[in-house]
Amino acid sequence: MSLSLASIHVYPIKSLGGFQVATARLTDRGLEHDRRWMLVDANGTFITQREMPVMACLHCSPLENGFRVTDVRDGDHVDLTFGPAHGPTSRARVFSDEVDVVHSPAAVSAWFAEKLDATCSLAFMPDSTHRPVDTRYATGITSLSDGFPYLILSQASLDDLNGRMAKAIPMDRFRPNLVIGGGSAFQEDGWKKISIGPAPFTLVKPCGRCVIPTTDQFTGERSKEPTRTLATYRRRAGSEGEVKVDFGMNAMGPDSGSLRTGDPIVPLSGNGPQ
Repeated sequence: MSLSLASIHVYPIKSLGGFQVATARLTDRGLEHDRRWMLVDANGTFITQREMPVMACLHCSPLENGFRVTDVRDGDHVDLTFGPAHGPTSRARVFSDEVDVVHSPAAVSAWFAEKLDATCSLAFMPDSTHRPVDTRYATGITSLSDGFPYLILSQASLDDLNGRMAKAIPMDRFRPNLVIGGGSAFQEDGWKKISIGPAPFTLVKPCGRCVIPTTDQFTGERSKEPTRTLATYRRRAGSEGEVKVDFGMNAMGPDSGSLRTGDPIVPLSGNGPQ
């Protein structure tokens, strides 16, 4: 059975639309440029589509020396670099973590505040900020992602889900970093270690999905799907007894190297195909 890297996805700003790349550099905290920016409220607490679904209408696209954020509702946009060269740091919160961040110029934050009709500021994670992953599952650091540097998902898993629903949904609902082509649905559940090209990855934890997959990534509108269908066959009890609906696997990767679409994928351990 042939497995390969079908697509690579980078999300420069946490919870905004990302973009595909043909190649990507690996860093100590995930794909280069992935989730190094986030929006924070007046108290310095991170903002996501969970509480502000309109964020789904802001999409990032690559430029030669940075990226563009476009409001798909009206085409208005702002251009950004991948990271500020310098600036004073302040504290911000991502879930239970407090991290040092550098804020963007006031005019940039004002653009986002206007588009989202909310008080907010755009903040960047500098290289000097090290945010540990959950040590119950792995060691290492991550960016401003929910918890781990990579989210890996098989196209076959999405195909299986779509075959159970009246209306198919696109992969962007699940915001993966790496999509696997070939193989069987939910093969990633049983893998512990895989290689993608020459790069080794460890799959450390199922991804229990939040409300974001129910959010249309162009309109911000929410529905009951796909969570309603997923819950019929992908439920499990979480570590504290709460119900989780799993789709995809969180993963750790090497501190350096690169990936390219089409790279062969080989499961090295676990219950997946050998």
